[in-house]
Amino acid sequence: MKRNSILLGALCVVILLLSSCRTTQRLQVLPPSEAEIRHPKREFRGAWISTAWQSRYKEMNSEQMKQYFSRALDELQAVGINAVIFQARPHADAFYQSGIEPWSALLTGTQGKAPDNGFDPLAYLVEECHKRNMELHAWLNPYRVTAGVNDVLAPNHLYYREPQRFVTYGGKIYFDPGLPENEAYICRIVKDIVARYDVDAIHMDDYFYPYPVAGEAFPDDASFARYAAAQGFGAEQRADWRRNNVNKLVREIKYTIAATKPWVRFGISPFGIYRNKKNTPDGSGSDTNGLQNYDDLYADVLLWAKEGWIDYNMPQLYWEIGHPAADYETLIRWWSNKRDDSHLYIGQDVKRTMDATQPSGESQLEQKMVLARRMSGGSCFWPAYELLDDYKEVSTDLLLNYYRYPALIPAYTHMHGRAPKKVKKIWEEYTEKEHLLRWTADVDPSDPEKAKYYVVYRFAKSEKENTDDASRIVSITRQPQYVLPYEGGRGSEYKYVVTAVDAFHNESKGRTKKVKL
Repeated sequence: MKRNSILLGALCVVILLLSSCRTTQRLQVLPPSEAEIRHPKREFRGAWISTAWQSRYKEMNSEQMKQYFSRALDELQAVGINAVIFQARPHADAFYQSGIEPWSALLTGTQGKAPDNGFDPLAYLVEECHKRNMELHAWLNPYRVTAGVNDVLAPNHLYYREPQRFVTYGGKIYFDPGLPENEAYICRIVKDIVARYDVDAIHMDDYFYPYPVAGEAFPDDASFARYAAAQGFGAEQRADWRRNNVNKLVREIKYTIAATKPWVRFGISPFGIYRNKKNTPDGSGSDTNGLQNYDDLYADVLLWAKEGWIDYNMPQLYWEIGHPAADYETLIRWWSNKRDDSHLYIGQDVKRTMDATQPSGESQLEQKMVLARRMSGGSCFWPAYELLDDYKEVSTDLLLNYYRYPALIPAYTHMHGRAPKKVKKIWEEYTEKEHLLRWTADVDPSDPEKAKYYVVYRFAKSEKENTDDASRIVSITRQPQYVLPYEGGRGSEYKYVVTAVDAFHNESKGRTKKVKL
């Protein structure tokens, strides 16, 4: 298929999905089997690498940073992580080469100062993640400009050129979400990243309108007076108007991504409470008592999922099981019951999970992992640094128990549901040093429906081939080859099955090769 036709076709599909009169069948969520709970073949296994409030990067030169990132990815991959969410835009600045915004002060110590040797952290992480067949999601904070009163902006920052587009709240500077030009600007940032980098997704977390500051009103009187009435909102509807501002941003970001690279996903990791039951007239909220997305951050996450404006929803369920105000189990059941076509993954707090204990004295990791597998498509751990430190042996536990076998990321069938073609010819090849299994496949980097990576399974000679069994996966790779193991002694016969997987994570049927080792 030619590149133009695939882009046009995929874009049409996305726009149809996003229309208010959607006619596609809703995603059917079947309860997992016990085997799938223990060792699921498909599971999102993510980790957040934050850059906000981090001093470690500005203390490194480019070579040290490369070594740090490579070592971190090796360790995360070894634990079983298959997706990295990297904070590429922490404060209206960049951990990548941008012609729109300045380099981040968190990267070099001075906003606007470039790293040495032309180093581009985002480009490096995309390449290194894909070498390991891990996804890279570019994490952006839309409205935040500074983290505190002492932050120094670059002389050429947009804030100095057009200060009327910003507000100060709680001692921090934000884009005014009520201004259409700010919505367009943020979409421009998204388009720039998606067009120039091979990212797998754009990711945003819980920072939309800022967290409320006691005794201080958010200063959007001017934009409300200018735009609210014209947009159909009355004087008493400021909260609805604010929600509409965020809704428009989320929708336009999705449209921007779809028009640029339709296979790139858009995910949100909202604060863990949508609304408290006591605050909803129909009692549809969760049985919790805390800050709310809908009422306090003006983030209508359920609407975004319903309308197809996001491809995955990853609520931050950072509390303990049994927490008096926000019980983890109560919340995961609530979110699971509310999921729509978008995938549901669970944000897990490493420290709070490992510090909280069951009656047996063990951490709550096992309880949370079982609940997450019963009610969602995977987990993402905050922060990645605590996995790298193996905090209270969390990484050891994941590797030995829950992530013992590799997993494919769940297929985004609501975006594209047809499997790619099978791999073609498959054969053995010997070199001076290696015994290889090699194959060919339909590959086109510009066509997301073609093979993006491959899965290699191994079965005993007399064993039934079952590619749903994660324990039979010996490799997930972007290379059309697999190094066969040398087992010594008399040759043992096995069946190797190779499948192709596209950019949406749809898997082809397998092609089998009998091999004697």
